[in-house]
Amino acid sequence: MVKEPVRILIVGGGYVGMYTALRLQRKLKPELKRGEVELVVVSPDPYMTYQPFLPEAAAGSISPRHVVVPLRRVLDRCRIVIGEVRSIDHARRTATLSTLATEEGAGTEQLTYDELVLAPGSISRALPIPGLADFAIGFKTVEEAIGLRNHVIEQMDIASSTRDPAIRDAALTFVFVGGGYAGVEALGELEDMARYTARYYHNIEPADMKWILVEASDRILPEVGEEMGTYTITQLRRRNIDVRLKTRLDSCADRIAVLSDGARFPTRTVVWTAGVKPHPVLAASDLPLNERGRLRCTPRLTVDGAPHAWAAGDAAAVPDVTAAETGRETAPNAQHAVRQAAVLGDNIAHSLRGEPLETYAHKYVGSVASLGLHKGVAHVYGRKLKGYPAWFMHRVYHLSRVPTFNRKARVLAEWTLAGLFKREIVSLGSLEHPRAEFELAAGGKHPLDPKLDPKGSS
Repeated sequence: MVKEPVRILIVGGGYVGMYTALRLQRKLKPELKRGEVELVVVSPDPYMTYQPFLPEAAAGSISPRHVVVPLRRVLDRCRIVIGEVRSIDHARRTATLSTLATEEGAGTEQLTYDELVLAPGSISRALPIPGLADFAIGFKTVEEAIGLRNHVIEQMDIASSTRDPAIRDAALTFVFVGGGYAGVEALGELEDMARYTARYYHNIEPADMKWILVEASDRILPEVGEEMGTYTITQLRRRNIDVRLKTRLDSCADRIAVLSDGARFPTRTVVWTAGVKPHPVLAASDLPLNERGRLRCTPRLTVDGAPHAWAAGDAAAVPDVTAAETGRETAPNAQHAVRQAAVLGDNIAHSLRGEPLETYAHKYVGSVASLGLHKGVAHVYGRKLKGYPAWFMHRVYHLSRVPTFNRKARVLAEWTLAGLFKREIVSLGSLEHPRAEFELAAGGKHPLDPKLDPKGSS
């Protein structure tokens, strides 16, 4: 009788999903060649997004296609399925997934597996704030980053082409909610880009623009420490950015951002970066979750009490064995995710071969953050850097971490060219509606008709 290969199902194609699959390709190379193991990666996108580069992509320093890594090219020994896992019945070792064909009427698929790796990542944590779902923009995907860049430049075009002070003021007011990495880096890079772009508008000055950062806690960038967080606030305020701590967004209905301190800002731009929450597929499984909805894991990256189930990254509550206090978990960030993926891949290989498993242990080394061109903060191995040295460290670190030599070379080439030539200030918002002109020519309604597009953005 022909023995069926061991199927390893990897849910998610982000940091953990892609790096785990890469590790398994190397570790299980003999088994893959003999057909004893099958690797299946299910991901909603055919690429992995290197999220630390999203702010630079939004600012135009890096091309969007160089922020992503094509899964089919990198994972050449894996079967790539573009779709989403809707539910998991681990007791029966079955996953229900929808693919692009499902939208065409093909129905959902049932996929059986022997080993399960859950790495679906996280999604934006949206609160029930009036107007948030209708008008806000997220900042987790490359599409959102490029859409935000196009939107900011479009608002400058709107302000430049009107004499109505109310429309102009709303177009040049940009509200960012969330003082973590995503919010601060996105704000810093886009403000820097818009400040540069303003020199090409005859009637817009940098001082005409209002940039507002709203943070519910009493500090920003907690990962770089209190001193560097305070320095960041000082630097942002010197750039005329309004930083509001201990403040919440209460509403953004009718294009008016209402804050908990009573301030009201007519605006066409609200960027939401206020935290994330576990992927819904975790709740649609029979696997054990903690009080925050993350998978209960052991230090060996197995799901606690669920044999043949593994997890890491944002979806996993992994005990931090390096912490002095008990019960502490590793932070859900890229630094841990990449290292957890390596141990996870090794442990799955060890498990299949009957070898002892390794324990994940990594002491947090620090963080770096960019605040725009030649500006940044860093707290690494106890050393604090700011300004140009921190910005340079930010670029060197992330260049070393972006997957594949191909992407490293392309990003480095783009940075070099950006240093030699002027910035691009073009908005390609029409890319989001490629059939617009043809539909209009064919007698249909323009998709950007305000009656059809409540957001009114390209």
